[in-house]
Amino acid sequence: MTVIVRDLRAQDPADVENFTHARHLTLPHVLWTPAGVIHRTVHTHPDAHYRSLVAEEDGEVIGTAQVGLAHDSPEPGRGYLNIYVRPDRTRRGAGALLVRVAEEHLAAHGATRLYSWVLDEPQNRTFAERHGYRASRSAHFLRLDLTSGTLPPLGTPPPGVELRTGADFADDPRPFFELDAETVEDEPSDVDTEFTDYDVWIEENWKHPLLDHALTTIALVDGRPAAFSAAHTDGSGRYATAMTGTARAFRGRGLAKLTKNASLHRARAAGCTEALTGNDAGNEPMLAINKWFGYEICATEVRHVRELT
Repeated sequence: MTVIVRDLRAQDPADVENFTHARHLTLPHVLWTPAGVIHRTVHTHPDAHYRSLVAEEDGEVIGTAQVGLAHDSPEPGRGYLNIYVRPDRTRRGAGALLVRVAEEHLAAHGATRLYSWVLDEPQNRTFAERHGYRASRSAHFLRLDLTSGTLPPLGTPPPGVELRTGADFADDPRPFFELDAETVEDEPSDVDTEFTDYDVWIEENWKHPLLDHALTTIALVDGRPAAFSAAHTDGSGRYATAMTGTARAFRGRGLAKLTKNASLHRARAAGCTEALTGNDAGNEPMLAINKWFGYEICATEVRHVRELT
């Protein structure tokens, strides 16, 4: 049997569906839909040199990779490759071939340091180390059952605070963009991120097919966007928190918790049955907040790093 690596055929619905299915099998705690896969493949900024790769064995997609440069980072030469092989199709050379193709592509476009998320399981960490990657920080996947779990009661917004939805910003999302741009700068990460191009943000984030404008919640303080919780949904009852943050001037008031709780309550009322989120393992305050909501850790990934120079 022969394994090959090629680019995803974004115009082929069957190929996109197979990519999505393989990703779901390997990473079930993330929302994967064909529309989301196509959007990222087609609409990621050209400077990212982004590629969605598939490893195919005799016509069957057994592995996938998302590869690109961190074009929105102030640090040049930062690249990423997130590679997953179906758990029932390992030890066939697909992972190694995906790594080779991804690294060659990133090196050709100037990458000098590579980052990759690896599931925190012995065989996966050993694979990464064998290819020259060293372990860095960890992050958890968390899950909340919205059908049987009990959410904290909805709090009353304090004086001067108003809760709005993303849909309320449909005519002018720029205030939301400015809030997102400020909070992402303080998000724990190995690679700093800066949102400086409004049009790019609109294309990559605001127009993302999973972003649920009705469930995304924004807290305004005296009319100014101060905190938010962005919601993704996949149409099957699954809900995911894409990002929660608070502007620096408004931190310490519980506004992020207020927005996320309101979003979760509306998600449950809208028929969502499962809520997913991520949590940096070193961010104990956020982990405590997620546990307060009722989330439980269901898996862990470890960021790995490799220097190319």
